Amino acid sequence: MRQAKRCSPGSHAPTLEAVAARAGVSRATASRVVNGSVSVTDDLRAAVLRAVAELGYVPNQAARGLVTNRMDSYALVLTESAGRSFSDDTFFPSLVLGVSRELNGAGKELVLQTVTSPRSLDRIRQCAASRYVDGVMVASTLGADPLTRELARMGVPVVVNGRPRGRSAVPHVDVANADGARLAVRRLVAAGRRRIATIAGAQDVTGGIDRLAGYHAAMKESALRPTVAVGDFTRDSGGAAMRRLLAEDPGVDAVFVASDLMAHGALRALRQAGRRVPGDVAVIGFDDTAVAWYAEPPLTTVHQPIEDIGRRMARQVLRLAGGESVEPTLTLPADLVVRESA
Repeated sequence: MRQAKRCSPGSHAPTLEAVAARAGVSRATASRVVNGSVSVTDDLRAAVLRAVAELGYVPNQAARGLVTNRMDSYALVLTESAGRSFSDDTFFPSLVLGVSRELNGAGKELVLQTVTSPRSLDRIRQCAASRYVDGVMVASTLGADPLTRELARMGVPVVVNGRPRGRSAVPHVDVANADGARLAVRRLVAAGRRRIATIAGAQDVTGGIDRLAGYHAAMKESALRPTVAVGDFTRDSGGAAMRRLLAEDPGVDAVFVASDLMAHGALRALRQAGRRVPGDVAVIGFDDTAVAWYAEPPLTTVHQPIEDIGRRMARQVLRLAGGESVEPTLTLPADLVVRESA
């Protein structure tokens, strides 16, 4: 049985001195070329780069960062608990995917960091303050995370997802949550539904706040009485909230739910109560995740472009790190995706 080789630097790895000798230049000149300095003639630059390619030399990223003041690395910080970030809610994984694809396309490295304790939060602050990364994206549902303000005060390029709560100068990328909720309610009204309830998301989360505000606005414009139950964006909370709504108003004929995961729990509760969807109760969710596609019946929902939010966050922080200005608010449109549940 063949033993696998250990993955460690070998003694025959090409050095900067070898590159300089191959190119016929001094070590200082080779270093300037490798580290991106402009104070080198085109001929010497071409000779050094040719030697780098021929020898397979890999520049030291830390040394390059000292010369250029750029590390070509960007941190994505997940401030939620590990259980929330990596649950069956696909928001955070989809966001990570969008950020990763955008940075990869730009030739940059993603550093994924999670806040699991005060100590981990301190390490993230130190990493940013020491400029081990060129910028930071903070992924949080709370909209009031103090980390973003701290990073901004340090002068670190920082972008967040979601509308911040209160006044904030930190750029953010979000979806039109209130508009999406209005689209959902208007769809239900147009279908002749009049006893339209909502299962709102947690009210310490800006997305939950804005979606509930959109529901109230649409109900007011249709002169309908709102009925509200609040969940926490989990499947079980959606089921519990649906049972509360049925107990409060057995004649409810439609429900707008602030996330697909809660809507899936609501569908199960309706089925257990003997209610047909959409015959007795129409249901609309929010997010357009795989949960909506495979629900029974397939779930009408508001599409949130989660991966695109991640891409836009990465583009924003790249521009900030490059010294460009960006719009403080970037809001992506929400669209209604009609399926069988409403």
